[in-house]
Parts: sequence; C-alpha cells; structure tokens
Amino acid sequence: MKSKYRPSMQGVDHPESGFYDLDVKNTARMRQMEDQLSSLLENCLLLSSERDQDNLLRHLLMAGKRICNADAATLYLNTPHRTLRFALRSRTDTLPTGEIPLYEQSGLPNERYVSTYVSHHNRSVTIDDVYQEEGFDLSGTRQFDIESGYRTVSMLTVPLRPRGGEPIGVLQLINALDDEGKISTFTERDQRYVEALAAQAAVALDARSLLASQDNLIEGIVRVLGGAIDAKSAHTGEHCARVPELAMMLAKEASICADGPLADFGFETEDEWREFRIGAWLHDCGKITTPEHIVEKATKLEMINNRIHEIRMRFEVLRRDAEIARLESLLAGDDKVVAEVRFNATVQQLEEDFAFIAQCNIGGERLSQAAIERIGHIGTQVWMRYFDDELGLSNEERARRAAVVTPSSLPATEHLLADKPHHRLVRHASKAMDPKYRFAIAVPEDLYNHGELHNLRIERGTLTPEERYKINEHIMQTIVMLEELPFPKNLQRVAEYAGTHHEKMDGTGYPRRLTREQLSIPARIMAIADIFEALTSSDRPYKDAKTLSDAIAILADMRDRNHVDSDLFELFLKTGLHRQYGERYLKPEQIDEVDITQYLRMPA
Repeated sequence: MKSKYRPSMQGVDHPESGFYDLDVKNTARMRQMEDQLSSLLENCLLLSSERDQDNLLRHLLMAGKRICNADAATLYLNTPHRTLRFALRSRTDTLPTGEIPLYEQSGLPNERYVSTYVSHHNRSVTIDDVYQEEGFDLSGTRQFDIESGYRTVSMLTVPLRPRGGEPIGVLQLINALDDEGKISTFTERDQRYVEALAAQAAVALDARSLLASQDNLIEGIVRVLGGAIDAKSAHTGEHCARVPELAMMLAKEASICADGPLADFGFETEDEWREFRIGAWLHDCGKITTPEHIVEKATKLEMINNRIHEIRMRFEVLRRDAEIARLESLLAGDDKVVAEVRFNATVQQLEEDFAFIAQCNIGGERLSQAAIERIGHIGTQVWMRYFDDELGLSNEERARRAAVVTPSSLPATEHLLADKPHHRLVRHASKAMDPKYRFAIAVPEDLYNHGELHNLRIERGTLTPEERYKINEHIMQTIVMLEELPFPKNLQRVAEYAGTHHEKMDGTGYPRRLTREQLSIPARIMAIADIFEALTSSDRPYKDAKTLSDAIAILADMRDRNHVDSDLFELFLKTGLHRQYGERYLKPEQIDEVDITQYLRMPA
C-alpha cells in the first residue's frame, strides 16, 4: 500500500505574490488525489481476490479509513432478522452487542438512525457535526462519547449493496482528519472514493455470499445423501456420518505430526479440508444402488423374506405323507408296531434334517465339507406338487421362467432342496464394467443366484458370491457416480478419497487393487476410519459389535498383514482416538481397556 504524501508547509519562503503558496497547495492536493485513487484501485484489486469473508470485511473497514484519512471506522452488517449488527470497528473498544432494528414495530422502515436510513435508501449521508445534527437520532453516538471519552464530530455513512441486490451492510467513517491531524469534514471526493470502494466490496461480498451459499448447499446435499443412505437400512445406523467424524479426527492428528513418516502430510487450506470432508461423507454413496434386502441379509435363504419357511413347509408335507403312509399301512393290515416304528423313525429323521438345515441357514462359522455334502443329500428327497407353480407370477418372472423352464405335467415330483434354472438372474452390462475405470475385481457370471442349495452351501456368512459382489460393487458405483460429476478444481480429489477405503496396502483390496505407493495418506485414513466404525457398530444384523480391545486387535492383525497403514494405525493408538471415538459413539459395555503397548512397534 502506498503511503500518504502530505508535505509540510512550515518553513517555506513564499513570494510576496502568494502564487507559490497556492501552487504548492494545489500540488499537494493533486498528490493526495493520486494517492487516494491509487489506494482505491489497489484495494479494489485486493477485495476482488480475497476469498475469506472475515478478511474481506476487515480489509474494507481499514481501506475506507485510509482512503479518506478518517480517525475511526465501524462496519454494520444486515442480519436475517431485519436488524443491523455491529460487525467490526477500527478502534480497540468493545463492540456493542445490541442490534439496531431496521423496522419499527408498526412494520414501517426505521429511518431515525443514520445507519438504518442509509441501508433503506441505498444513499450515503455526510454529517459535518454530530452535535449540531437534528435530522437523525444520534443519541447513541453521543452516549458512546460520554462513556468512552471519545469525541465524534464528522461522519460519513456509506451503504454496502451490490447493484440490484439486497443490502449487505453499512460502512461508517468517523472524524475526517486534515493534513495537520485535526478533525475536519468529509469532502465530496472522500464520499465518491469510499462509495466506489464500498460498491466493489459489496460485489465481492455478494459473490462470496453466493459461493458460500453454494458451498453450504453442496455440503447440505452431501449430508442429506449420506443420511438417506443410512436411513435406507435400519442396520446401517449412522455409518455415513460417523466415518467422516473419525476420518477428520485422524486427519487432524496426522496433520500436526512434526516428525516421522507423517511429518510432510497436512491440508494447507480450508478447501483441502472441505474436499476431504466431502469425500468422506460420500464414501458410500454408491450404496444407493445396493438392494436393501442384500445389505440386511441375515440368513442364507433370505431374499425379501426368509425362505426357510417355504422349506419348513416341505418338511411338513413329508411328515404328513409319512402320517398318511402309516394310516394306509394300518388299513392294509400291516403290523401296527412296525408301522409306528417306521413312522417315528421317519419323523425323527425329518426333524433332525430340518434342524440341521435351519442351523445352516443362520450362517456364521465356516461350513465343513461334511455339512455341504449332507445338505446335498437332504435335498435329494422328493415330494409331490399338485398345483401349478406358474400361477400368480409377475410378467417379468413368467418371461424369465419361460426362457429356461420346460413346463411339467401335474402332479410333479419336486426335490426337497433345489437349484432351479430360473433361480439364476442374467447379468447385463453396466457402466461399472467399462474398462476406463480400471476396476480389477472378478465379476460373477450371474447377477443373482437364488438357488436353495447354492445359498445353503455358503461356506461362511450369509452372502453368495453374487451378493457379495453386489455389496462390493457399491464402491465401484461410488467411483462411477463421483467421477462423472463436474466437480470444481478445488474438489477434484473427492472421488479419490471416497473410492479407495476398501483398498489395502499390499494391493489385494478392491476395486482397483491399488498398493501403498498408489494410495494417498487421506485415502489410507479413510480405510482405517471405515473399518473401525464397521467393527464397533452395534446395528448390523450379521455380526455382533466389537469391543474397543477386539476392534484394535483386528486392526492390528490387518496392520501385520499389510492391509492398513502402520503409521496411521500407531497414530490412532498413541493419540487415544480409539478411546475418544468410543466414548462418543459406542455403548458403555463396548468400552474396555486397551493395552496399546502390545501393538506398538519397538523403535529400530
């Protein structure tokens, strides 16, 4: 900023004519005008480039004060509830906490005060002497002078309002100073310069307000989307909200590391923090394409409903067939004891077989080869169907069955458990299979396979390979969705942060099999946050919530297998983030003591 040039007139020899004195004064005024204009232009450029609203307001206040050489300045801002509030003051005295109403109780505009008049009329007001002014209520200013010992004389009040826009606030300059530092009045030139500055500031503030509104809208939409994904299933709780919380906690700790492998990491701007935060909120946005019944699949035979009831009914039919066979045997004159023994043996076997199938349906630990073979053996039993199984079908289901099923005459022999051709749904091409996305994940041949044997023979858990792929596909859909969005330059890495939390350091993760070297620190942070939240979540139908110690032990094992970042894992423990997160979100019974020393590596 150029300094004001105000030449001193003391000790100058003046010609008797006085023209020399006049020329010097004119030169000083010209230089003052040049300085004011130069300062105005420089400040307008600074205002147009400043992105932080608080800095912009502070700059406006001090620039206005300098341009017209005022002793003090105050900035008022319009509030949503139709008042003016004291926002900034150049002096160090405390800002008043009260607000000035813009409207009377009657609803009419409040024009009693200079600031409210200027705001309503979008017109500057210059007052040469506050104590002689009768057109406005200046009792507040006079009372302030009494309390502070300050003396307010001249005042210039300028509106802040972009062309055609809503009023933003008012800039008020106090006590113009002349070349000798004495209180003077504000000139028309002062007013024009400050109005030009205020107009530029109003445009900049309006632009920042629009940008801030857009930013808030984007973040609001992101949070609504995350909440909608969580609300889609009662069993996902608040995963989309908690993962960003934990990720931000870990990122903040990583950013303040002064030494070690994380010393060079850190988000330098608010935009970078915002980019990471939005990526974290959107990390599961692809789940919007995942069917709810798969996310919530708690048993192997579950689709929309648990099909164990259909299979139980077939056992009921076989039991009834055995009962009928017993009665027919008795009517035929067979030995009663033999008939009873045969019936009881059949019923006992049916009960044991159904109990076994029902237990297999629950999932859990790995299914043995013997159990898999027994499922197949039980499924070979037959029962008779007397009703047409093509009645009551939707058009889509009827068309699908017609393509693969040959109609049979009634009565028809059915197996107790079966994998039928129409249980397999054809997979069609999708965007996620486009090679441009570089996904390195095996794609099952079928979209779904609802076969009863196929599902009951799942070795661990409740998901078939097709369903597991569908679950895993959410991250692919997340990447597809986000990479197609026209994010601005400051949000270009949102898709990266959102789409890498299932990758592993050793390159065995999905969907792109990225290695440690290919994963940024924020991406590695996301992986730990996602895993820890999932382990400790208490609202999943397919698992029990882990305690802190259990979750840390699992993460440590993943660290040892080079699945999660070892440096971030140690930071997670050393800073006590696991405990902080637990106290905030976990049930009391989940929060137990964790001896972190057993998981920390000894220095080399």
